[in-house]
Amino acid sequence: KNKRISKGKKGGKKKTVDPFSKKDWYDVKAPSIFNVRTVGKTLVSRTQGTKIASEGLKHRVFEINLADLQADEDQSYRKIRLRAEDVQGRNVLTNFWGMNFTTDKLRSLVRKWQTLIEAHVDVKTTDNYMLRMFCIGFTKRRPNQVKRTCYAQSSQIRQIRRKMREIMINQATSCDLKELVQKFIPEMIGKEIEKATSNIYPLQNVFIRKVKILKAPKFDLGKLMEACQEPSPHSVHGDYSEDVGVKVDKPADETMAEGETELVGA
Repeated sequence: KNKRISKGKKGGKKKTVDPFSKKDWYDVKAPSIFNVRTVGKTLVSRTQGTKIASEGLKHRVFEINLADLQADEDQSYRKIRLRAEDVQGRNVLTNFWGMNFTTDKLRSLVRKWQTLIEAHVDVKTTDNYMLRMFCIGFTKRRPNQVKRTCYAQSSQIRQIRRKMREIMINQATSCDLKELVQKFIPEMIGKEIEKATSNIYPLQNVFIRKVKILKAPKFDLGKLMEACQEPSPHSVHGDYSEDVGVKVDKPADETMAEGETELVGA
């Protein structure tokens, strides 16, 4: 009956272990299309038994402001999503996984006395990524307009929407994901839509406001290495390797001289 008396309290105090002592930091590397390559760090539990650290990192999605990726504050209204595809050493290699606008930018565009026109389309790039692209645009007052409002007729809206879809499909289906992202950054597609629709109704603030990746092709390490690598003059392996210093070979004549001095000493 009283067997437990000597054993002390049942469920005695557990030792509190700092959870961070079992975790490792990894560097997140962005694809080479962006100016800034090391975008941050991420935590993961160390490999233990069958739980492998690199498996816990794969397919994590990081949301990063384009201003940080391009080191350009004018791009701060765009958020880029990057997905971890592979782990090499202490580096997590990522690939583009979507784009969005910050809420404040979207709200600042919407005003009274104008028409908002939106269109979306599902497209497939040449390297088999299925994307859904969302476009937004607003009607613009003519330079010498007296009337306060600039509303487009519903037939004009339909024409503009058709034009938006056409241009988005043409632009996306003719290139791979890397080239398409390079079109998103300077907003080339928005400018083209603006130009093409000016004869229907002049537009302003035309943007690809959101890009979703619906379906990605099977993981290809070669493609990812290509996306994450840029031929830098200093290293053969591009920029994704950890910046821990480079092994420097001594010039031949220096090593010779060193050898000679050693011989003399001996």
